[in-house]
Amino acid sequence: MVRIGAHVDQDDPAAHAAAREAEIVQFFLGDPQGWKGPVAPDKPVEGVEIYIHAPYVINVATANNRIRIPSRKLLDQHLRAAADLGAKGLIVHGGHVGKDDDPQVGFDNWRKVFERMESPIPVLIENTAGGGNAMARKLERIARLWDALDGFDVGFCLDTCHAHAGGEELVDVVERVKAITGRIDLVHCNDSRDAFDSGADRHANLGQGQIDSELILAVCRAAAAPIIVETPFAGQADDIAFLRKNL
Repeated sequence: MVRIGAHVDQDDPAAHAAAREAEIVQFFLGDPQGWKGPVAPDKPVEGVEIYIHAPYVINVATANNRIRIPSRKLLDQHLRAAADLGAKGLIVHGGHVGKDDDPQVGFDNWRKVFERMESPIPVLIENTAGGGNAMARKLERIARLWDALDGFDVGFCLDTCHAHAGGEELVDVVERVKAITGRIDLVHCNDSRDAFDSGADRHANLGQGQIDSELILAVCRAAAAPIIVETPFAGQADDIAFLRKNL
């Protein structure tokens, strides 16, 4: 049986995990929309495996120095802080370049991250739902990103909502992702409030969105990786129970 858990508030992750009967937890180490450095939880996180999600503002792909350089610094800070907590991995979005930029610039900038930074724990790049010039929305772009990162030990986080909203069919997405990356380290198991290829990153509790629940279960089975639900908090315990019953 794969381990199943949830993204929770960072004030007391262990207590939130217990309330949801979660075996693993994911949380932020600060404001996900801010540039301040990571802050450890006030209370120790014991009895569960930990994943840390990097702030959304990080965009190491961009050609804009005023964003790329602080993004690299913030990513490095979170990587070290996550390692200190014993986290299994640090999840970071693939980022994007400007609409008129050559996407190869973004792939090259990602490579520079790993050329210049030590990774005490795995960095798990997550597929994203939107963005016309995103690095990790479409699998063809993810393939180019992985080509650029050849030789580095980089992990992958597959988000079901993002894949659906990003225009990638879920029926065979695990097979297609693994053909590119060779691995799926974590599944973000989320339903989608919006339609296929909408580009909208809005999660719904399982069975309450636009994705067939059987398709979500099939993705989880095929991936055979730990599962995190990033659904609205009020329904997370039910989402975890649903997955545990049906997987």
